[in-house]
Amino acid sequence: MINKIVTSMKEAVADLKDGASIMISGFGDAGSPHELIEAVIEHGATDLTIISNNAGAGENGIAALIKANRVRKVICSFPRQAASHHFDARYRAGEIELELVPQGNLAARIQAAGAGLGAIFTPTGYGTLLAEGKETREIDGRNYVLEYPIHADFALIKALSGDRWGNLVYRKVARNFGPIMAMAAKTTIVQVSEVVELGTLDPECIVTPGIFVNRLVRTAPQRAAIAA
Repeated sequence: MINKIVTSMKEAVADLKDGASIMISGFGDAGSPHELIEAVIEHGATDLTIISNNAGAGENGIAALIKANRVRKVICSFPRQAASHHFDARYRAGEIELELVPQGNLAARIQAAGAGLGAIFTPTGYGTLLAEGKETREIDGRNYVLEYPIHADFALIKALSGDRWGNLVYRKVARNFGPIMAMAAKTTIVQVSEVVELGTLDPECIVTPGIFVNRLVRTAPQRAAIAA
């Protein structure tokens, strides 16, 4: 019987190793798997390469990983926000490496990894510092830059619902990078708000098929507010 459900966040990330590369879904806080990130911090893995849309903000999520000095390198599109002080401080101190990737290229390179492509040509970045040292080519009168797929050892993803086979649906914009990251990592770990019975999810609404998911863990239900 296929059952990808694990009982705790701790169990879900138990095989993380130092030096691992980890894709983390999210666009700001939308779709960010905070509970899984907290489990990674508790696990203790260090020297990590984080692949995400941004480098964290405030005190939670990726920012907390950076604050805990667990991150060696960040591959992202938006490393600096108003509250990205932990990344900013470590980068200025030379304690963290940054690979800046335009957002469209980031998504395309992750998609290329999931699709098994060897490389892609993209016009974005041509003629800029981001293209220095890279192969370029003119195709049908337009200039392109050769970019390679972005793979990862792990993907940490937040979805709305899942079943024991690992089929997933997302909530609105929280979907963002989750589906493509699930396809590009060796091990995909997903936190969901609810686990539903097999057959409950409408096949036409499933965004990420279970074949791309290795582990599924339910977040702790929020305590109901108690009226005074």
